[in-house]
Amino acid sequence: MNDISDSDKPDQRPSLWRHAPLAAILSVAVLGAFTLGDLINFDTLRDNREALLAFRDANFAGLALAFIAIYIVIVAFSLPGAAVASVTGGFLFGLGLGTVFNVLSASLGAFAIFWAARLGLGQTLAARIETSDGTLKRLKNGLHDNEISVLFLMRLVPAVPFFVANLLPALVGVCFVNFALTTVLGIIPGAIVFTWIGVGLGEVFDRGERPDLSLLWEPQVLAPILGLCLLAALPLVIKALRGRKDI
Repeated sequence: MNDISDSDKPDQRPSLWRHAPLAAILSVAVLGAFTLGDLINFDTLRDNREALLAFRDANFAGLALAFIAIYIVIVAFSLPGAAVASVTGGFLFGLGLGTVFNVLSASLGAFAIFWAARLGLGQTLAARIETSDGTLKRLKNGLHDNEISVLFLMRLVPAVPFFVANLLPALVGVCFVNFALTTVLGIIPGAIVFTWIGVGLGEVFDRGERPDLSLLWEPQVLAPILGLCLLAALPLVIKALRGRKDI
């Protein structure tokens, strides 16, 4: 009996350690939700904008690297302030570079969440679904047949939280290449909008106002995004019309 229990220990420890990255992300996310909400906001940006602009002019590369690193941490640990960071990218670096930095940072942060979940809980859950014969396995097979379309829809539909769009695909075992491709391309429309708001942020602050993120729900902004959603859903509709059993 002792030999059996001793031989089991080396197998159990790696299994537990695989869950450590995701557990750390969830723990920091909960802690950050209660401690950082009042720190990462537009008031903080307004109060420090002169110092940030001066530092940018003196050390552009340094500020760019710091911005990307901070944004990656915000996304990877699902901390509050992602919208503020995106707008800040436009405020500090303009529409072109700001969009590039925003997409790069958000994508790398999303990849971090994906792999933290995939290497831990995702392996366990995917294995269990694979060995099952019920509805979950049918849904998983349907998802794998339509990965690109479904992943694009998750990125483009405004109602899907960014954290969910990062975590759920890892838990059901989607291909990382498809996840990465749809993440980078799928967040570009929203990144452009947030960055564009940031470009005019200085004038907003000068008027003593706060940026109006309700612009995201204006018809001229929402309509093109919904149009992209329809394009992403088109392969699913075509397959359904052909009588295939897909999700």
